[in-house]
Amino acid sequence: MKKSYAMGVALVLVAAGVFGGMLFGPEIKAALTPSATGSATGPAGAQLGSQHNPIPVDIRPVSLGRVRQQIEAVGSLVSDESVILRPEIAGRVVEILFDEGTPVKRGAPLIKLDATIARAQLAQAKASVALSQANFNRAKELFGRGAGTQRAHEEALAKLATDEAALALAQAVLDKSTIVAPFDGVMGLRQISVGDYVNPGQALVNIESLDQLKVDFRIPEVHAHLIAVNQTIQVRVDALPGKSFEGKVYAMDPAFDPGGRAAILRARLPNPNKQLNPGMFARVSLIVEDRANAVLVPETALVPVGNDIFAFRVIDGKAVMTKLRIGLRRAGEVEVLEGLSASDQIIAEGGQKIRDGQYVRASEIRGS
Repeated sequence: MKKSYAMGVALVLVAAGVFGGMLFGPEIKAALTPSATGSATGPAGAQLGSQHNPIPVDIRPVSLGRVRQQIEAVGSLVSDESVILRPEIAGRVVEILFDEGTPVKRGAPLIKLDATIARAQLAQAKASVALSQANFNRAKELFGRGAGTQRAHEEALAKLATDEAALALAQAVLDKSTIVAPFDGVMGLRQISVGDYVNPGQALVNIESLDQLKVDFRIPEVHAHLIAVNQTIQVRVDALPGKSFEGKVYAMDPAFDPGGRAAILRARLPNPNKQLNPGMFARVSLIVEDRANAVLVPETALVPVGNDIFAFRVIDGKAVMTKLRIGLRRAGEVEVLEGLSASDQIIAEGGQKIRDGQYVRASEIRGS
């Protein structure tokens, strides 16, 4: 009796299970299947990354901007031309024809020495030349008629040449009694006064050419492969805060500084307003590379694979994996030398989670 009762209960439970499966089976199956918000399917069962269920990502156009690689250095400003005027002959200063700190033109007389003796020597030399010229003319005429000897003719010619050389010497001494400006420039502070007796080689006054200046600076030898003539420099000086001056490298010393292990460069710096002065301390930025319209992408867009760098372009709604050749970096951005153009759109973030060929759409965070 008990055994028959147990078998009856079992049959009832089996029948109830079959009926319940028929009645509630679809709902239970649906509850166990991933929804549109899951990683496998989307609306109407579309797989994530398919045309009907694109992956939301941060899509941005590439940007254009200036990238610059520069090397910082310090240097000194020097005059484009600078000399200390010194006399070539001894004499007493009789006149000073310039004001200190004022501009002068090339060839302008600056200092006169007493030329009394020089003028007398010049007059004497002129008289000797006149006499020698007359004697030579007479000897030449006699020799031409056969009345004079060849020796007399040659001696008269030699005496004329000697006296002409003495005249040229006397004229040169007289000319050197006036010291003139060798180039356009600004006069410095004189070291003599009227009445001083000066000797050859004595320092009188300096003159500086300031229309453009030179900048001498040093670059560590580890950067030697980056430097070249005609590179641009930006110069800042402490005396003029907030201002920058642009120049060009025009020469490099072939010998490196053995003490500092550095290359020695010299650049020219225009100075039309005379704001800069020789001797100023200069902070120099040597521009190694400068491109104004470089293609830039965020660093987060890069996908390294082995030794190569890739990024995802978005073409017709698809992520297209593209190999890049990158250049300089600046503040979270990377220059792309090859692989992208200015009209491209890229996946700015999350490219590591995307596969080539998947459909993507702009996330609602940035909009599109």
